Amino acid sequence: MSNVPIIQGVSVSEPYQSSQVPYHAASSDYAAAESTHLRPTPNHQFQDVLWAVAFYVHLFIVVFMIFAGLQSSEGINSGAYGGIVFTVSVTGVTAVGFSMAALSFMMKNAESLVQTALYFSVASSLAVGIVGFMAGSMLMGVLGLVSFAIGICYARLVWSRIPFAAVNLKTALTAVQQNLGLTGISFVFTGLAFVWTLLWFLGLGNYLKGENVAMIFFLFLSYYWVHQVLQNTMHVTTAGTVATWWFVPDEATSWFSQAQRDSLYRALTSSFGSICFGSFLVAIVQALRALEQYTRDERDYQFLTCIIQCILACIESFIEYINRWAYVYIGMYGFSYLEAGKNVVELFQNKGWTVVITDDLAANVLSLIALSIGLASGIVGLVLGYMSPNMFVSLGYEEAHGPAFFVGLLVGFLFASVILSVVGSAINTVIVCYAEDPAAFQANHPQLATAMREAWIQAWPGISMV
Repeated sequence: MSNVPIIQGVSVSEPYQSSQVPYHAASSDYAAAESTHLRPTPNHQFQDVLWAVAFYVHLFIVVFMIFAGLQSSEGINSGAYGGIVFTVSVTGVTAVGFSMAALSFMMKNAESLVQTALYFSVASSLAVGIVGFMAGSMLMGVLGLVSFAIGICYARLVWSRIPFAAVNLKTALTAVQQNLGLTGISFVFTGLAFVWTLLWFLGLGNYLKGENVAMIFFLFLSYYWVHQVLQNTMHVTTAGTVATWWFVPDEATSWFSQAQRDSLYRALTSSFGSICFGSFLVAIVQALRALEQYTRDERDYQFLTCIIQCILACIESFIEYINRWAYVYIGMYGFSYLEAGKNVVELFQNKGWTVVITDDLAANVLSLIALSIGLASGIVGLVLGYMSPNMFVSLGYEEAHGPAFFVGLLVGFLFASVILSVVGSAINTVIVCYAEDPAAFQANHPQLATAMREAWIQAWPGISMV
């Protein structure tokens, strides 16, 4: 724990004086907490520089391939890719609109959404079991019913934690709403994601028709790596902003506050290598999944598919767990990727909060909404496909509704993920800040802190807050 700074930085004036912190242990199991009187001061030293260099080199190569593909493709001159351009454009705009509406909706319905997400996860298992039996797959049906039974038990176990998850969600949304410039920044990254998706589909479509598995994997890796970098840059920017809102709200309560500007600058400079490092690990998993889908029906690649599935099963959960919290410490302190992951995990372990951070009730809401937006965008694409059934004929598809639905689903889910990552990162930052200094929360945001404390007592009666 010696490597984990509880809070490091410079002293600040009110409201950080401990006399303003009304914590009492008389009616609870947790001890009185005292603020450290300090705010996080990020390290401005450049971290993981080689990974930033690798990202830029790879990006240069892929962009060159994209423009070479655009220039040599007869489809561009003949309008062969017009259907993709149109579908991506319409579904992308649709996803952005749905995502912004979702932010307001979540703020007003936080607790009911947490409950809905929990119901949905349980119902999904039941649906899988029913579909399995209807399809004649006894194994799939039995596994679905077993998962359904486990889901019911889990729902009963965590039901008392729903108010705590809802308060976390409300706190995160409050921080985002008081720093609305974060949504503006997310629009910029969403625009970059839109341009990248469009260019990738247009310029690299011909490469995906080949049989070079290594090249196809590289292209998938590039696609997901860029999207992960965009998304995680937003994560780090949000983490730095929300941490400032937690400790020094006066610096993080305006449309485009100083906290947002400083956090964005660090994410694009000194912390960019760490972002590229963590994003690369996730991109590998996503690219392997895409490759596994690509080769699943090819008999020559059955052995390769088996290997890919084994690799994914081993590393996916671990990487997602580390990334979820590492980016918060990168945004707060400017650590390298490995150092951030190590320190934040040690923080939770030493406080005995391991069970707390494995609770994904609030995160499940974001996943459900992102999936819903993806499906809605996919339906929009499906409608476009039926309205213009011949728009993908030049690409080898006699009917457009299937490809259009897939493009809409992919674009909608990715765009929603970029925008909703603001809230997801804010939720994670709230948990980390609560672990480090709950007294600062009480001093600066007393109403939310009181609600959080009461929900904590109900959700985790046997775990100390401090």
